[in-house]
Amino acid sequence: MSELHELSLVEVARMLRDGDLDPLETTRHYLSRIAARTDLGAFAEVTADAALERAQHLSRATTRGPLHGVPHADKDLVARAGIPTRYGSRSRADHIPAVSDPLAIALDAAGAVNLGKTATSEFGLTGYTEPLTGLPTRDPWDTANGAGGSSGGAAVAVSAGLLPAAVGSDGGGSIRIPAATVGVVGLKPSRGRLPIGSGLDSPDQLAVTGPLARSVADAAYLFDALAQLAPYPYATAAPGSGSVFDVVRRMPPPARIGVTTVSPWDDDEDIRLDPDAREAVERAASWLTGDGHDVEDALWRPRGYADMFRRLWRVSAARIPLTDADRGLVEPLTAWLVQEGRALSGPEALETLSAARAFERQTVSAFAPYDAILMPALAQAPRPVGWYEGHDPLRTFALQVEYAPYSSFVNVAGLPAVTLPVSITESGHPVSVQLVGRPGGEATILSLAAELEDHRGTLPHPPGW
Repeated sequence: MSELHELSLVEVARMLRDGDLDPLETTRHYLSRIAARTDLGAFAEVTADAALERAQHLSRATTRGPLHGVPHADKDLVARAGIPTRYGSRSRADHIPAVSDPLAIALDAAGAVNLGKTATSEFGLTGYTEPLTGLPTRDPWDTANGAGGSSGGAAVAVSAGLLPAAVGSDGGGSIRIPAATVGVVGLKPSRGRLPIGSGLDSPDQLAVTGPLARSVADAAYLFDALAQLAPYPYATAAPGSGSVFDVVRRMPPPARIGVTTVSPWDDDEDIRLDPDAREAVERAASWLTGDGHDVEDALWRPRGYADMFRRLWRVSAARIPLTDADRGLVEPLTAWLVQEGRALSGPEALETLSAARAFERQTVSAFAPYDAILMPALAQAPRPVGWYEGHDPLRTFALQVEYAPYSSFVNVAGLPAVTLPVSITESGHPVSVQLVGRPGGEATILSLAAELEDHRGTLPHPPGW
């Protein structure tokens, strides 16, 4: 049999559910993998003793949920009772919550085994994961580079075989940016699509929960499991017939696909598309055309997005409960965003939220003729650790936009999107594309992604696998 970490999530979940794998054996294997790759900075906390105790209990369990015995880790923005939850910030270095978040409760109910906390940027605010609380999170393909963010730890854990799959969150690209950086599949669901982490529980309606995986099938399986979750209780059926996972295993019907390299930041920032990123889009478009889909240029030219999103991100940051004593402990960008957000008046904040809803309507309308929009996942190749300017908030924000100008607008519009690698550079690094769907169109974009994956073939593993 293949090494455990060589198996797909679908295989691991099936074997654990059928009794062909033991949860305790599986947990030990992945803990040993994590211990061997601390250099990647994927984990903010490892809870080995609690994980082994949980796995031993599950070895005797007769009720088996869709994630029975499957190792996972909470992103360090998800509170788990009794476990340090630092939100990637020194201001929360000693924080140990007394109550778990609904997502942690629901994943436990589904049978998953929590191995700890994956690293995140401070309060999930940035598209890179280099928190002051620990090591920077590094790209397994080239450890001189960062891993993107804010779900950088989760993406690296999946890419390096430290977890079979992971659950992240995405408020402006925080699943898709690191997934594209380190060559895994990242799915941002539609707003309101999942029962937990739906994007409807905050005024900005940006952040949603979603899967990161090494294959489209694994991402679909985990998406189905997340779609079943409810804190009290969860739905007991395993993913199967009629699910997204079932759909992606079939050839999709002919679709109308729009292609664009336009970014909503083009009129405001210096967006330069890397040749490898452009070539990946062209390659994906060619494959989809050859499969019989109607592929055409999408005529999309949004205006006024940059100023609106800058204000919206400040509105979102204003809710972070920082005190005056905390300000010396947080990163300059965090302090600036919170300060600027709190300086907005009530009418200004409401006007910003209204502008975001207007952009949503315009974008959904512009994309409505298409079953999916194909575009770059990132504009640039992965950036070195320390590339982002840590002391100038405006410059740091601009650098993030230059790297990932195709992600945040999807959150504002509430649309589903998936990133997946479709090619390899001459230096041996994966390059990804993004498919954006209609509201509730996860099955369609995942089916198209599975087609692209079939054309691409099996990716090599990153060094050190």
